[in-house]
Amino acid sequence: MTTLKAGDKAPNFSGTDQDGKTHKLADYAGKKLVVFFYPKASTPGCTAEACDLRDNFHRFQANNYELLGVSADSQKAQIKFKEKYELPFPLIADEDKSVINAFGVWGPKKFMGKEYDGIHRTTFVIDEKGIIEEVIEKVKTKEHASQILK
Repeated sequence: MTTLKAGDKAPNFSGTDQDGKTHKLADYAGKKLVVFFYPKASTPGCTAEACDLRDNFHRFQANNYELLGVSADSQKAQIKFKEKYELPFPLIADEDKSVINAFGVWGPKKFMGKEYDGIHRTTFVIDEKGIIEEVIEKVKTKEHASQILK
């Protein structure tokens, strides 16, 4: 699991969003960036998390934050998720898990007694210089914005 911690340099990632646009760490130089990893588009927890961030998007913008959601869903699934819930931020369709692995959020999970590999719901807050300010591993899906914007 993630070995990245506050003070570390963020991975120099590159991923493609729902519209086929590439996003790289360098694109966000001079801005704060919130990269939130979620297990699966349009599932209850992920929807609650994304909608809480959407509902507080103006607060993020007012504080010079950009948001980027990442899951291993297909581009098509990300488009549906973004359109259905009117999400104002890009969603990376990381099917090859290159961004997910760069941040170290893929690993063994347990659900209803079964073990399997999957994405651990984790959020990284990255400063204007590409340094990780905070890693949030205990994400509260319905109040995630307030965990980030203290």
